[in-house]
Amino acid sequence: MSDWKVICRIDDIPVLGARRVARPAGVDVAVFRNAGDQVFALLDRCPHKGGPLSQGIVFGTSVACPLHNWAIGLDDGCARSPDEGCTPRFAVKVEDGVVHLDAAELATHAIDLERPVAGPRPYPTMSVLPLEPLEPLEPLGSLEPLE
Repeated sequence: MSDWKVICRIDDIPVLGARRVARPAGVDVAVFRNAGDQVFALLDRCPHKGGPLSQGIVFGTSVACPLHNWAIGLDDGCARSPDEGCTPRFAVKVEDGVVHLDAAELATHAIDLERPVAGPRPYPTMSVLPLEPLEPLEPLGSLEPLE
């Protein structure tokens, strides 16, 4: 039998929105609510480039990644065709208006994945060779009009 961790009240999650659940290790978990008051939980990381799914737009049972607009299924964590890839999902239970996540999954599920790094990535350094001076170009002369 699973131990369930109380996360929030369902009303704390905006309709067609999300909230993030911080974990001591690994990437945060995003908890989503759709227009039908269904609640889903996914790792807050798009399988494409690691975008924060919690900042995406929820529509139906999908969320659009805010970086490149990939549609990710809230029910299975998988990108919709033609895109490919999945992000881990987490078990959710809503009881008497209270949202719960599986405590064991929160502690162990996908904790080995790195958090996305914001900002520019360092570029490899290049050595610049000194350039020889260029020879001056000869004038083209006069151009004749085309007929």
